[in-house]
Amino acid sequence: MSHSRSFLRLLPLLGLALSTLPTIAEARAATATRARPALARNAAAMRALTQRLPRTAVTKVDCAHVPGICEVQAGANLFYIDPSARYLIVGRIYDMETHQDLTAARLLAINPDMLVGAAASAKAQETESAGLAPSHPQSAVASAPAQKVSLASLPANGAIEWGSGNASAPNVTVFSDFHCGYCRALHQTLKAMGAHVTERPISILGTRAISEAVICAEDKATAVERAYGDQDVAKHACDTSGLDANEAFARAHGFTGTPVLVREDGAVLLGFRPREFLESWLKGGA
Repeated sequence: MSHSRSFLRLLPLLGLALSTLPTIAEARAATATRARPALARNAAAMRALTQRLPRTAVTKVDCAHVPGICEVQAGANLFYIDPSARYLIVGRIYDMETHQDLTAARLLAINPDMLVGAAASAKAQETESAGLAPSHPQSAVASAPAQKVSLASLPANGAIEWGSGNASAPNVTVFSDFHCGYCRALHQTLKAMGAHVTERPISILGTRAISEAVICAEDKATAVERAYGDQDVAKHACDTSGLDANEAFARAHGFTGTPVLVREDGAVLLGFRPREFLESWLKGGA
C-alpha cells in the first residue's frame, strides 16, 4: 500500500518531466529549422553557379562540408566554388587534422571506377590534380554509359589528331576536358606510349573558349600541349560546330565524366587507367 502511495506522489513529477520533453513533431521542426540556412546557402550557390557556368549540368551543391567552400557534384566528379561562385577550385581538399583526402573519399563514394587508375599509378598522382570535368545526364541521355559506340557520325572538325604517325601505333579516341586532371594524366601516359590519339574536347567546366582556341589553332597538337599546361592558346575564328557534335554525342551515350576512351572497335573505357592496363586494353584486352 505504501508503494502505491509513493508512486501516486511521483505522478505529478513524472507528468512535469514528460511535459518538458520535446515531442517528435517538435524535434523534427527544430531539425528543419536548423537545416533551412544550409539549404538556403546551397540554393544560392547553385543559382550563382548556373549563371557563371550555364553549360555545366550540376547534380548537387553542398556548402556544409568545408567552411567557406561549396562542394559541387556534377555527374561522376567534384569541383569546388566559393559561395558566390566567383572562384572555381579544381583540385583536392585535404583535412590536415585527420590527414584525410576529402576529395578522394567523395569521388570514391560517387564513382569508384573514376579513381582506379589514379590510385594505382604513382606517376599519375604526381601529374593529376582532380578528375573534375563532368557532365550530368539530361533527360535524353541513356541511363548508363554505352559500352560500345560508333564514331562514324562525328565530324572531323571536332577532333585533334596528335601522337605517333607510325602505322603500328595503337589508335584511340579520347573525349576530354582541358581542365580535367585525369585527362592531363592520360595525355602524358598516351604520349609516353607512342599512341595515335584523336582527341575530342567536351567543354563542361567553362572551357569552351579553350576548346575553340585549340580546335581553331594552326598547329592543333601544340595547342593541346599548351592547353593541358595551362598556357594561353592564341584565338582564331573557325567553324566550331564539331565541338557541339562532341558534346551532343557524349550526352547521348551517357558519358558523365572525362576522360572517356573509345577503341578502334568501338569499345568504351571510362576514366583514367595506368599504362599497363591501357596497353593491354588497346590491344583488345578486357
